[in-house]
Amino acid sequence: MEAEGNDLSVFPEDEELTITSVQLLKSPKFRYRIYFGPFQVEVHEDVMVKYRMMKGAVFTKHELEEIVIADERQRGYGEALKYLSRKPRTSFEIATRLKEKGWSEETISEVIERLIQERWINDAAYAQEWAGQRLRSRGKGKAWIRYELRQKGISKPLIEEALGQVSEDDEYDSAMQLAQRKWRTTSGETADKKRKIGAFLMRRGFSGQLAGKVLRELIQKDGIEDRDEWEDL
Repeated sequence: MEAEGNDLSVFPEDEELTITSVQLLKSPKFRYRIYFGPFQVEVHEDVMVKYRMMKGAVFTKHELEEIVIADERQRGYGEALKYLSRKPRTSFEIATRLKEKGWSEETISEVIERLIQERWINDAAYAQEWAGQRLRSRGKGKAWIRYELRQKGISKPLIEEALGQVSEDDEYDSAMQLAQRKWRTTSGETADKKRKIGAFLMRRGFSGQLAGKVLRELIQKDGIEDRDEWEDL
């Protein structure tokens, strides 16, 4: 993905190229047009400063090729930060976004590495935060959370590490709250309600073992006579 005005094929091969003027562009922000007589390139302000691209500075075409690559990475980095500004993302989500926007694999790799180094992205922390939030606020069980994190490109070891941070008590409390609400709004005999709510809990990602435990305790608390033996789903 190359910025408009960065076609270096027209630049002479074996000549020193002297910057004749530097122009700040109105749009997009923080971009400059660098003139080498009849030739020109456009770069981000950070790239211009890094390579000291001021009037009178001299470059070769090879050096400008390196600068154009650095500018591409800087623009990809800016695109990623813009995407991150809306909400936290995984490295996979950012890479997918940049690929959709047309950035090269090399640029994407460089941008992801920089974001990790600067701690803008952290898949392990993301997975842990996601797991806790989905359990407490959304009433999702571990199986559902595992699926969601896989969709977000989180590696299996990080997923299991995040799920390992979810306490059994928290998962039980979440399942119990869901079951209690569902019990009050579900019609039918006790056995029918058990089957419906057990299936509901498992659709939410809770295990059959946990669903069985929750329903047994729920029925016991409500003092409902339950002659049917509840087996783990």
